[in-house]
Amino acid sequence: MLIAQVSDLHVCAPGQLANGVVDTNAMAREGLRAVAALQPRPDALLLSGDLVEAGGPDSYAHLLQLLAPVDLPLYPLAGNHDERESLAEAFAGRIGPHSARLPGFWQYAAALGPLRLLALDTVVPLKGHGALCARRLDWLDQRLAEDATPTVIAMHHPPFATGIGHMDEMGLLEGAEALEAIVRRHGQVQAILCGHLHRAIQVRFGGTVAMVCPSTAHQIALNLLGSSADGYVMETPGFQLHLWHGGRLVSHTVPIGDFGGTRPFA
Repeated sequence: MLIAQVSDLHVCAPGQLANGVVDTNAMAREGLRAVAALQPRPDALLLSGDLVEAGGPDSYAHLLQLLAPVDLPLYPLAGNHDERESLAEAFAGRIGPHSARLPGFWQYAAALGPLRLLALDTVVPLKGHGALCARRLDWLDQRLAEDATPTVIAMHHPPFATGIGHMDEMGLLEGAEALEAIVRRHGQVQAILCGHLHRAIQVRFGGTVAMVCPSTAHQIALNLLGSSADGYVMETPGFQLHLWHGGRLVSHTVPIGDFGGTRPFA
């Protein structure tokens, strides 16, 4: 089982630029083209939030056009830039096989061969930070209790502080401790896959590993001064691959770009 994860595409309506500067549409196209060209072919594509820059049907329609060449089951998450209702309407009939949808939230379960995906909704409408309320956490606890299949949890906001001050201020501000306690009780959780931070980051969490996928577009500036001002850099974009191999989940970060192909060692 091979899961491709792309995150924080920030797709705009055609002709628009994110922050008036970044051509996220062109960068999303390049990233998705790289996913479509992968060999071996992934079994599923996880889209871990901030799929569009400003919500609205035009942006989601453009996102679906960009996704058209990627002939894979799609498993989208909602990010703080997304609108649940517009996302649900756009992906109606396009999301991969799933079950156990939680009413009122974009939260569901999916069977991915030997793995189980539990997609969480961390959105607080019209806010940058995230939260997991009692309903969403209870749903997770129930899904984990009912099935011991090796599981990956996916969510937009990472449930841990990173040291990047301005991003930690808009992280998962409610429910992180309760989430960690739930994960610790259920040993089948192989990893927690996140977005939002626009960087590759890993940490031990609840007896497993939580990790952040880089963005297909701009990256958040790496500034660990704590009280740093916000900012982004045009570092090499990327995505991640999560391979279930030998009874373990093995994760790779893949840079997007033309680097001249594979060369043999002399």
